[in-house]
Amino acid sequence: MRAVWNKFAHHFAAFKGANRGNVAITFAIATLPLVGTVGMAVDYSHANAVKTAMQAALDSTALMLSKDAATISNAALQTKAKSYFDAVFLKPEATNVVITAAYSTTGGSQVKVDGSALVPTSFLGVIGFQNLTINGTSTTAWGSTRLRIALVHDTTGSMDADGKIDALKTSTKNLLTQLKSAASNPGDIYVSIVPFSRGVNIGANNYNAAYIDWTEWEAPPPYMATWLANASNKSTWDQTGPGDACPFSSNKTGFGCTTGPASTAPATNNIPSSGTYSGYICPGVDTGSKDSTEAGFYYNGCYTSTTFRATGSSATCTGRSNCSCSGSGSSKVCKTNDGYFEHTWVKNARSTWTGCVADRGAMAAPGTTAGPDQTAATPTTSDVKTLYPARQDSYCPKAVMGLNYNWTSMAAAVDALDTNGGTNQTIGLALGWHSLVGIGPFTAPPKDSNYEYTDVVILMSDGLNTWNRWYGNGSATNTSVDYRMYDSSGRGTCANIKNSGVTLYTIQVNTGGDATSTLLQNCAGGPDKFSDPSKFYMVDTASGLGAVFTAIGTNLTKLRVAK
Repeated sequence: MRAVWNKFAHHFAAFKGANRGNVAITFAIATLPLVGTVGMAVDYSHANAVKTAMQAALDSTALMLSKDAATISNAALQTKAKSYFDAVFLKPEATNVVITAAYSTTGGSQVKVDGSALVPTSFLGVIGFQNLTINGTSTTAWGSTRLRIALVHDTTGSMDADGKIDALKTSTKNLLTQLKSAASNPGDIYVSIVPFSRGVNIGANNYNAAYIDWTEWEAPPPYMATWLANASNKSTWDQTGPGDACPFSSNKTGFGCTTGPASTAPATNNIPSSGTYSGYICPGVDTGSKDSTEAGFYYNGCYTSTTFRATGSSATCTGRSNCSCSGSGSSKVCKTNDGYFEHTWVKNARSTWTGCVADRGAMAAPGTTAGPDQTAATPTTSDVKTLYPARQDSYCPKAVMGLNYNWTSMAAAVDALDTNGGTNQTIGLALGWHSLVGIGPFTAPPKDSNYEYTDVVILMSDGLNTWNRWYGNGSATNTSVDYRMYDSSGRGTCANIKNSGVTLYTIQVNTGGDATSTLLQNCAGGPDKFSDPSKFYMVDTASGLGAVFTAIGTNLTKLRVAK
């Protein structure tokens, strides 16, 4: 419009200097400014209406392109942009319409659509303006907030009831599909999967890692030292050696076993790592859980005799003092006459470890003292409390999967989930947090400074917290167990997670008529709203899980129009 005024001013200046003509000509010329002003207002108003329609069409086009801009070529992007625009821009009087689209990931995924066109004039043509140029631009941005999500799933024995484990698998895979669809670029959304029962399986192939604490796993049972300290106890070990009867009848001695004939026990000085008796204690046959209800660990190893004992028809005492033989044929036994076997603890190879770990912290019960089980402190060999204690647990869940966006592999891992063991929500929660931070067995990809990140833990459990490394019996709630996760002063693992900037969703699947978990209610929240009841979900049927996971997924994947 400045150009229009400049041209008008030029003609008006020339008019002032003219000194020829007549009244009619003078009057006619005098009407030109009036006609020009009215015409300019009419033409400008029309052009502005077309421009408004263009802007609306550009906004719609940018939104439509955002659905697949990351997955198509630039040529296809331009074609789609023109097609979308033409479908909604209903101003046929506009000519020379030019639409260009650009997709970029700087500062987040975004599509920018620019448009221009010519609008013919009705009045301004008399002064040389046949068309007015209009233009506009629209930008749709999404994914400027990237997601890191830890799925912490209860896979304890009770999840096998009422169709809960199957519903969990279906709901989780649907959530993964939802997240995959929302990720325009690889790395927009990362997910980790952390199944838990009493412990967490960080992967048996990590047995050489420096972040594992083997102290208790390799230690002889405390009961062994007490037993051997008394000579009268030693005498009861007569004829008891590797592959023979189990000397312990108590299940509170570091491992659970029952007496049994040699024919049913592994006839070896080492615990087999494969086959029928894989992981069995020696001597004897393990018919229980391979862990102690007292110490909390299965002490992995066997006993070997430091004295002599041989059986069979060829057995002999030749070359041995204080030795005698009895019986004959296959029942013949030759042994030194010490009256008992001296047994030496034989540590099994670490490679036979099945991958489970217990809560981090000191071996002694921590009471109300804060410890590494409640934090994401980096494991360091100079502080054994920060290491992950190895635990040979027959109820070890499936192995964790760290942050990734291999949607096919994650779906397969979910399908493989099985159920066993009791409930230790705290260790599942802690390891889920560790997967986001990237400590111990987990590696977290570096964060791009061009993006904002939202870190999320989704904790799903069907029961109440029943035990951890130090407290509980696996079947009843225990205030000391709950304290490690949350206490009335807002401390514990849950509070530390939210204080670190992570948002925590909690889900209780209550098909058994349990009380609502105050623990899970108190844990739900985030850094923006520390205690947030809207992030706690309670369902009383397994099928209710689907709607909950979908709701959480929708909250996390909303598209945001930036401009």
